[in-house]
Amino acid sequence: MDAAVIVVGAGPAGMMLTGELRLAGVDVIVLERLEERTGESRGLGFTARTMEVFDQRGILSRFGEIETSNQGHFGGLPIDFGVLEGAWQAAKTVPQSVTETHLEEWATSLGADIRRGHEVLSLTDDGAGVTVEVRGPKGEQTLRADYLVGCDGGRSLVRKAAGFDFPGTAATMEMFLADIKGVELQPRMIGETLPGGMVMVGPLPGGITRIIVCERGTPPQRREAPPTWHEVADAWKRLTGDDISHAEPVWVSSFGDATRQVTEYQRGRVILAGDSAHIHLPAGGQGMNTSIQDAVNLGWKLAAVVNGTATQDLLDTYHCERHAVGKRLLMNTQAQGLLFLSGPEVQPLRDVLTELIEYDEVAKHLAAMVSGLEIRYDIGAGEHPLLGRRMPHVGLTTAKRATSSTALLNSARGVLLDLTDNPRLRARAADWSDRVDIVTAEPGAVSAASGLDGTTAVLIRPDGHVAWAAPGSHHDLPMALERWFGKPLAG
Repeated sequence: MDAAVIVVGAGPAGMMLTGELRLAGVDVIVLERLEERTGESRGLGFTARTMEVFDQRGILSRFGEIETSNQGHFGGLPIDFGVLEGAWQAAKTVPQSVTETHLEEWATSLGADIRRGHEVLSLTDDGAGVTVEVRGPKGEQTLRADYLVGCDGGRSLVRKAAGFDFPGTAATMEMFLADIKGVELQPRMIGETLPGGMVMVGPLPGGITRIIVCERGTPPQRREAPPTWHEVADAWKRLTGDDISHAEPVWVSSFGDATRQVTEYQRGRVILAGDSAHIHLPAGGQGMNTSIQDAVNLGWKLAAVVNGTATQDLLDTYHCERHAVGKRLLMNTQAQGLLFLSGPEVQPLRDVLTELIEYDEVAKHLAAMVSGLEIRYDIGAGEHPLLGRRMPHVGLTTAKRATSSTALLNSARGVLLDLTDNPRLRARAADWSDRVDIVTAEPGAVSAASGLDGTTAVLIRPDGHVAWAAPGSHHDLPMALERWFGKPLAG
């Protein structure tokens, strides 16, 4: 084998997955068709859950000072995301190119083998491994790995070559995105619905302004090249009446509202993550964030199987957990598209939803959906409110230092958090100490919303989700440890 895992694609999902695998000591080769990054950024900013994920791995500081905001929307209807108590605010103006750069630097610092200018031509899964034919700077070569993960985007070659079924709906319209200079425009951060469509305007660093132009009735096109600036400026004028043709285009692109999801996230030894597994209207900036969280869910599970501490049963939970998340993502982006892009016939629905959003519970529900904070995996029976949910950030004091529930996850290992100094609890987990950090700590102030009030112990998976908690889990602790972390050392 040339590596335990080959990752195809060096975008956000590919780089996040590579870093996760390297934290677990897995040999990884990344194959990226492009010789260098384009600097273009479809994605902008990241959600509250992605902020948490980056903080869990200790990489949030790489981004420096981040502009954040609690102001969000659902289909263009304003929502104050501040209703989500204890959550990070979302990052608003970080270009995807910056996110990719920091993730690549992180993965490289962990020893990742990233090979740019290497295009995958074909692949074969023979049941014992995956063989890949690659064309690189020195010609064609053959590589082999135990597993291959396609993180190569919406037009994934890996998905097609491995025969994944990709049902859904085709695009019904074409929309434009452009980063421009030399023009001042009124900010429209959550978009403005106009008689002929919708426009969005947001400032970016460096004096750049991003515009999105969605003109109803514009049929989708199969383009071999990006649209011209003339096309974008003309569409803007038809919608707003303003002439921006004098602006300097930095980057111009187009996208559609196609909605598709693979029926399975793994076929044999080929796995998909990110846009290669699901495509949708980029409503609410959820695409890149969902892709990163796919990678974080997959990384520790794949690493455990490769390292021999877990079986295929653990890896099967990747599809079970993330396919459900992807399905819900497609649902909410389609709903937002109807609100955003439909004509006056949908205005009564917009008005009713605007009234409903005034209720805190409705605002929380929609904000959590878009932020990625609503996710609750099927961990098993139990009454504890955190079971299956992500562990909130909580300040902790151990015998040696002050820390937090977030910092304890920096190494991407499991964590058993003993909150009552219970030696029997720690003894029962000792046989998993090679995979799970057993930490005795006293929590700082906890709010009722944290779900930790009265909790004596919590088992946290490497992705930050709670696998067991006491009191309130029906599973015994050793049973939960074996389910998520494999057989004990003694076994």
